Amino acid sequence: MNILIKDAKNHVDKEITIRGWMYNRRGSGKIYFLQLRDGTGFIQGIVTSQESGETAMKIAEQLTMESSVKVTGIITKHPKQEDTFELQVRGIEIVQLCIEEYPISKKEHGPDFLLDNRHLWLRSGKQWAIQKVRDVVIQAIYDFYHQNGFIKVDTPILTPNACEGSTTLFEIDYFDEGTMFLSQSGQLYLEAAIMAVGRGFDFGPTFRAEKSKTKRHLTEFWMMDAEAAFVEHEESMEIQENMMCFIVERCLTHCQKELKILERDIEPLKKIKAPFTRLTYTEAIKKLNEMGSDIKHGEDLGNDDEGLLTQDSNVPVFVHKWPRAIKPFYMKVDPENPELVLNDDLIGTEGAGELIGGSQREDDYETLKTAIDKEGLNGPEYQWYLDLRKYGSVPHSGFGLGLERTVGWICGVQHIRETIPFPRMINRNRP
Repeated sequence: MNILIKDAKNHVDKEITIRGWMYNRRGSGKIYFLQLRDGTGFIQGIVTSQESGETAMKIAEQLTMESSVKVTGIITKHPKQEDTFELQVRGIEIVQLCIEEYPISKKEHGPDFLLDNRHLWLRSGKQWAIQKVRDVVIQAIYDFYHQNGFIKVDTPILTPNACEGSTTLFEIDYFDEGTMFLSQSGQLYLEAAIMAVGRGFDFGPTFRAEKSKTKRHLTEFWMMDAEAAFVEHEESMEIQENMMCFIVERCLTHCQKELKILERDIEPLKKIKAPFTRLTYTEAIKKLNEMGSDIKHGEDLGNDDEGLLTQDSNVPVFVHKWPRAIKPFYMKVDPENPELVLNDDLIGTEGAGELIGGSQREDDYETLKTAIDKEGLNGPEYQWYLDLRKYGSVPHSGFGLGLERTVGWICGVQHIRETIPFPRMINRNRP
């Protein structure tokens, strides 16, 4: 009977077959310990001449790292480790024997070498664990929104619109229609959709042509955008913090094994509970100056500034109500101070940086038209967006969550290039 390693606990004392790969081997001529994986988990296969037979011993002796195999044996409980199971091998069938030495070994490899061999590096235990956490985060996002009245809306990747300025867009010649862009965000299209569905979210790849080489930047990354009608600034922040708490709790519940492989200290994650800290932009600048930062009012927060703001906090920090002059055209002006907008950035703990950016959207036609004209974005590409303010406009808010940054934060990974299967950066476009 073929089984998956994750189900081994359900087949104790039964003979089964596991199909997968041998990623390591220990032992000598009398006993071999085969480290096996099949994508769902890991298990040790024990091969002895007495229990396994001479044929299995000879095959075990010739197996090379990453050879694919079918291994038959009896599942037993580990004698010392709780909730750990082993395979007492009775037979081995080679699917493919690696005839070349596997290039990634236990010795230290530089980041460029590992990225050049990303197609193979993905097989390592830590990279496997990161991708498993990523999957759980994605599913948690879907579950949270479906439980809170949102529906999935697919927004286009090819768009004539610039969401946050055209200087960071990838241009494409689109047949006879002129220039198109790879999407920075599905936000504008989601705003149209919520006038039909009330609350919606999208999830897909987005692209930024920023020439940034920091540990937090990719040129292709995955973003979740959400928009909700009749939701204003404060309620939007409540949705964001509830979502983040939901994601973290889901990972703590379902990713214990993966977080252990990653050697992630989960105690800080256990402290992620609502409500999160809220600082206005002005309060944040004042606090940063008191902590030694030379940041000036009207400047964006740098990586060091974000780290300072959260270094004494157990929960992420909202920085909201930023200067209007440094934010995009679609953000709603603060009625209490026309120099500010009703927006927020959510800064993660432990140096994670910005995880979410959001705002209440401008719902007044004339105010939005003036802002678009000021940005030099007027034209037919934005008329449909303005139309949304002509026919039943309502207060509404939205935000975008960076998947790779969120996964990196939960995993304790320092560079988000490890949180996406095949990273795209300004100096890397393969494999």
